[in-house]
Amino acid sequence: MKVALKDVSVEYKNGVQAVKHVNLEFGEGIYGLLGENGAGKTTLMRVLTTLIKPSGGEVSMNNICYKEKNYELLQKKIGYLPQELNLYPNLSVRECLEYMGGLCDIPREECRKRIDEYLARTSLAEHQKKKLRQLSGGMKRRVGLIQALLHEPEFLIVDEPTTGLDPEERIRIRNLLVDFSKNRMVLFSTHVVEDLAATCSSLAIMKKGSFLYNGTVKELMKKAEGHVWVGIVKDEQEARELEKHYHISTKLYVEEGLKVRIISADKPMLACKTAEATLEDAYMVVSID
Repeated sequence: MKVALKDVSVEYKNGVQAVKHVNLEFGEGIYGLLGENGAGKTTLMRVLTTLIKPSGGEVSMNNICYKEKNYELLQKKIGYLPQELNLYPNLSVRECLEYMGGLCDIPREECRKRIDEYLARTSLAEHQKKKLRQLSGGMKRRVGLIQALLHEPEFLIVDEPTTGLDPEERIRIRNLLVDFSKNRMVLFSTHVVEDLAATCSSLAIMKKGSFLYNGTVKELMKKAEGHVWVGIVKDEQEARELEKHYHISTKLYVEEGLKVRIISADKPMLACKTAEATLEDAYMVVSID
């Protein structure tokens, strides 16, 4: 199983180039897509779902080219959770999912069985009779994820699946995605670094339509070695002076003053020591280079 993009670009009618000559290839398991809002992640995912035609380049899934004659076949293999999802507000959770299952031609009994399983795994079983309009944003995200999983797609694309979820639910959803990714492909797009650190071994980092990094998490972490420093300044004013020269990723008030975490290739101009890098640090190292 493989998804491949070769020199793919997307340019809108207003001249904005949302995706710029990207190359990407990944197979079974979870592949992370990380970047700030407006980086081009959602546009790229819409290309992969056949919702947008690229302005240039080639896309394929399992050697099936993304051409109009193949769209119907490709769409049956794809599950998609978009960032903005408008379901049916007057239907209950179960009614909505049964309707979506019917649209995918899932046999009724099999559909009910899958709905029961996913409602339990997403902690929605006790809310299945509620109308969708009564649900919180986080609950709606979970219903949206179930509809994307329901027909057991070969390629699952999820855009910010943990938005609006509490920490316990985020962990549950991440584990569900990891389990689902066995023998399947999952593209997990987010700006929450922690989610990718817990789920994937490879990722791409996007910024302004291009890839700043594309490879393994392990290799990305190596890029951050020697670039992370921790020190203490006496107050916020001193921290602001430091920010004029260095990128401060975190601040924490301690008894001695203000503990700062600094991203820099060179040792900052204060008493500090190197620190073990996190995936968030590595992301910042790549992003500010």
